[in-house]
Amino acid sequence: MTKKTFKIKGMHCSSCAMLIEGDLEDKGVKANCSYAKQNLDVEFDPKKISEEEIRKTVKDSGYEVTE
Repeated sequence: MTKKTFKIKGMHCSSCAMLIEGDLEDKGVKANCSYAKQNLDVEFDPKKISEEEIRKTVKDSGYEVTE
């Protein structure tokens, strides 16, 4: 498993963080998103999903990965 932290732009509340977590967990990614810190911690299997796919999922959810 690979662990990574991303900076997220565009979150307005804790519901935004929960939306991102849910969208990633649907794809098999263990996600912990913090509205207060504006970041996203993920744990994923690179054989099943790529870092680029994680970034795309966040973007498709309406947010921006700024890292």
